[in-house]
Amino acid sequence: MIRSVCVFCGSSTGSRPEYVAAAEAMGREIALRGLRLVYGGGNIGTMGALARSALASGGEVTGIIPRKLYEAVEHVEITELVISAGMHDRKAKMAEASDAFIALPGGIGTFEELFEVWAWRQIGYHAKPVGLLEVAGFYAPLLGFLDRVASEGFLKPSHLSDLIVDDDPARLLDRLSRAGPPMETKTAERRR
Repeated sequence: MIRSVCVFCGSSTGSRPEYVAAAEAMGREIALRGLRLVYGGGNIGTMGALARSALASGGEVTGIIPRKLYEAVEHVEITELVISAGMHDRKAKMAEASDAFIALPGGIGTFEELFEVWAWRQIGYHAKPVGLLEVAGFYAPLLGFLDRVASEGFLKPSHLSDLIVDDDPARLLDRLSRAGPPMETKTAERRR
């Protein structure tokens, strides 16, 4: 059962208004479902838009931010702010506090967070669903590349299909809530 959703997104707003609108829609949808939002703790970019939207819609918001970033940025008044020792600790705390993960458009940090939780699911460290919110074709090149990775034998098709992709926040959350455990994990494959 999903009670909290971790959303990875950017400290920038990107070059299209659709990115901020998507972050706001996701924050609103999470709040309206009575789910807790877990995010990177920032008040800028799509991160800030996401948190403000969830709060404005009556949601609970947990931000997890490394001390170094905490000291450098302004903060939105959220339900809970956790200050972590560093980036690794931040990601571990975000994963522990969440029942599902969603990546919105973002930069290197967003990609790194997405790939880490997806790899953890693939390895069997957790069985929490992982999704992408596709906005204005942002993830289309990445999804094409991942198809290539699978066709070249570096990613099993079952692991690729384990990543849930949708362009509608409500539908994506519905699909995540119906997702089961990974179809197969790397550790299970090695035992065979």
